[in-house]
Amino acid sequence: MNGIGYYFYLIYMRIRYSYIFGFIIALIAVAPVFAQAQDAATTNFNKALRLRADHKDSLAYVAMEQAIKANGGYVEAYSMLGEWYFTDRKFGKAVEVFQRASQSCRNGQSAFALPLARSYLHNNQPSQALGLIGTYGKNAANKEWEQLRKNASFMQYALANRLEDTVFNIGMRINTPYPEMYPAISADTLTLYFTRKVRNVDMEFYKSTEDSCGGWYTGRNMGSPTNTPNHEAAQSISADGHYMFFMRCDNRSENGWDQGGCDLYMSYTADSVWSIAQSFGATINTPAYEGMPCLSPDNRDLYFVSDKEGGYGGLDIWVSRFQDGLWQLPRNLGPHINTPGDETAPFLHIDNRTLYYSSTGLPGMGGSDLYYCRRVNDTIWGTPKNMGYPINTSANETSISITIDGHRAYLSSDRDSLEGNYDIYETVLAKHLRPVQIAVLKGYTYDSLSKNRLNNSSVFIQDKNTGEQLYRFVSNRGDGSYMITLPVGKDYVYRATRFSYMDMVDTIKLGDVDSSVLAPISFNIPLLPSDYRAPIHDSNIATIHFPLNSYSLSDSDKVILQDAFEPWLNDKTCTILIHGYTDNTGTPMINEELSARRANLVAEEIMTYGIDEMSIRASGWGETNPVASNDTELGRGLNRRVEVIIRR
Repeated sequence: MNGIGYYFYLIYMRIRYSYIFGFIIALIAVAPVFAQAQDAATTNFNKALRLRADHKDSLAYVAMEQAIKANGGYVEAYSMLGEWYFTDRKFGKAVEVFQRASQSCRNGQSAFALPLARSYLHNNQPSQALGLIGTYGKNAANKEWEQLRKNASFMQYALANRLEDTVFNIGMRINTPYPEMYPAISADTLTLYFTRKVRNVDMEFYKSTEDSCGGWYTGRNMGSPTNTPNHEAAQSISADGHYMFFMRCDNRSENGWDQGGCDLYMSYTADSVWSIAQSFGATINTPAYEGMPCLSPDNRDLYFVSDKEGGYGGLDIWVSRFQDGLWQLPRNLGPHINTPGDETAPFLHIDNRTLYYSSTGLPGMGGSDLYYCRRVNDTIWGTPKNMGYPINTSANETSISITIDGHRAYLSSDRDSLEGNYDIYETVLAKHLRPVQIAVLKGYTYDSLSKNRLNNSSVFIQDKNTGEQLYRFVSNRGDGSYMITLPVGKDYVYRATRFSYMDMVDTIKLGDVDSSVLAPISFNIPLLPSDYRAPIHDSNIATIHFPLNSYSLSDSDKVILQDAFEPWLNDKTCTILIHGYTDNTGTPMINEELSARRANLVAEEIMTYGIDEMSIRASGWGETNPVASNDTELGRGLNRRVEVIIRR
């Protein structure tokens, strides 16, 4: 290196070391300031957490903002504050916080893309959410991105095609600071049943009646025996008003199928007093969750929610059919209805064709949404459809009940409060959301000679053109009344039956009914006593009595049956009728099931004697045809019986 070159090298090195030395001095000077900022950020962060734990939310927001102000790239502070705003339904604030985080934090745009997209969606900004999803969620393996995409696409459509009718809170006579859920409107639309979580601790049943101005009187606790110290919720009232199906939680027993959790119960009323609730048996209730029941209008199918094995993830909707006097093993409604999310609160309208329910697994507005589908045939349902905005919002809509004419709906939502604090809302339903138009036939069965009303009669409804059996209705234990609901536009054949009476067969013409004016139709059915038939020789050869709630045969019972059949073992011409009966304790539906079990038990024993199964007819008649008063235990014991009759 020549002299000139070396001179310039020395100048360069002096300048370089002077710069490095100055930078070090600068770092030493700002280090205490940076440390102080970090201390302030951490202090305010921890302060905000304490305030949040003490439910001082407004002060917690301010303290967390101070933490962010002290450290503009404080990832944890942004995340916490944004989630607080999101949880508290301040979605606009959550959007603003996550936007700042995206711009201020290292790798913020990708790190905060998911919570920002979620906040956009719940703030009714689906286009902005879709923009983020297209950038950051396109190739992501996270399933939440895919669900967000579906929800944002649906929300964009729903907001552009909002329903005309508004959804309004039905007021503080029904709604309180506590959650009100599971509305159930009676068939006459005069009574509204619902569940309230009293003091945010105990779920109990309430009801309100309609006032003269079209509003509702203050909801009243239904009291005992339906409400107990346990949790009762999600009540469903049968179309005829005589049955209440519901779930009871926190059960304690030793039988293995209702130990803890939630199970299904039913209560019955002949007039205005509800019976002590009875639990469904192990066919329906399991150690898993069973709840939110709904009975079909013909009292034949019971829909409910369970997370037991055999489902498609989360809570699913199942159905059990009451057939041959017994509740059959439940059947899952399948992947067409159920998803990996939660499907809850099924409501089958009185048309028996339209099913409404809530789901978190189908495309919706962000929370749990309400959907509906139409029946295709006896076991298959059509594609579920979202009920749209503003019935559904980015909050949670969890249950719905619809009036018999299909014009009004009552639903439970937490849209105007913190998550989980539900109120009951009302809306007019758009035409495309309404159930099938139906006719209501009200009446009773009666003795055509004495004119006395007959209870516990069965009315079977068939399609006149196909002969398919569609429904079965049963007249009330008390006054023999019933309410039959049938879709209009077609004709039907009915068959009315009752113990000791002849069947009555006739047609119901609804093919030309004006569906715009459908007042209840008076429909009484006369029945002729069975002794008007050709003479038949019936001989009661044995009667087996059963202890309360028992359906097992003792050794002495078997000896009685064997001795009674000894003279008839070689007679191939006779018919064997086996009639099971109960006393009138409990509910008629369970009594019918119990009597059928007992009759079938006796039939199985008789078949072991070599008697042809085709010559045996076993039937359960429940509490009909008592032989003694049910007012005493002695009389009730005589009525709990199975009669074996030889017909020649």
